[in-house]
Amino acid sequence: MDFAVARKRMVGELVKRGITDQRVIDAMLSVPRHLFVEEAMSSQAYSDTSLPIGEKQTISQPYIVARMTELLELKGKERVLELGTGSGYQAAILATLTDRVYTVERIRPLALKARKVLDRLGLLNVNLKIGDGTDGWPEEAPFDGIVVTAGAPHVPECLVEQLAPGGRLVIPVGDRNDQRMVRVVKNADGSVVTEQSLDCRFVRLIGRNGWSEDS
Repeated sequence: MDFAVARKRMVGELVKRGITDQRVIDAMLSVPRHLFVEEAMSSQAYSDTSLPIGEKQTISQPYIVARMTELLELKGKERVLELGTGSGYQAAILATLTDRVYTVERIRPLALKARKVLDRLGLLNVNLKIGDGTDGWPEEAPFDGIVVTAGAPHVPECLVEQLAPGGRLVIPVGDRNDQRMVRVVKNADGSVVTEQSLDCRFVRLIGRNGWSEDS
C-alpha cells in the first residue's frame, strides 16, 4: 500500500469537510498515521474512522484530530497539554505545530508504545508521563493550549486554572455515549468564554476529575 498517497487522499477529504488551517493540513500530511495503529490495521489507517489500539482504547478519526487541533489556533511557539496520549498520534500532530507538548496517559502499555513511535519519528519535544490526566500537569502550567482526547462529564476546573491568559481548552463533554466538543477560551483578565462545536463520541475520561473506573 502506498501510504503517502493514502495520506494525501485522507487530507483532501478533511479539506472537503471544512478543515482550513494550512498548518494543521500540513501536519496531517506529514505525520504517518499508519505507524500509530496495529500493523494488521495499517491498510485502514487513512480512512476517516477511529480504530482500536488495545486496552479498550481507540485512535480518534482523522477529522476529529484535525478539528480539535484547529480549535487550539496554534501559531508555533505555544506549550500544549494533551490528556489521553493513547496511540500518540494527536501528540505527534501537536509536536509538529508547536514548541513543546506535554501529554499524560493513565495506561502504561499505551504510554510506552506511544513513546517508542514518537521517538522513532524524532519528536523529542514531547514530554510524556503516566498518571491521572484529569489533574492536568500543574507542575508545568500554565499552558497555551489543552486538548482532552476522552469524553468528560464536565469541564474540570483544574484544567481551566492551568490555562494561560489567551489559552484554549478543547474537550468533549457529555454523557458516557455522546458528547459535544467544547472550547474554553481564557481572556487576559482571567474570565472565560465557553463555545460548543460538533457532536462527537469518545471513550470515557477516567480519573479524579472525570468518570470513575466502574461508572
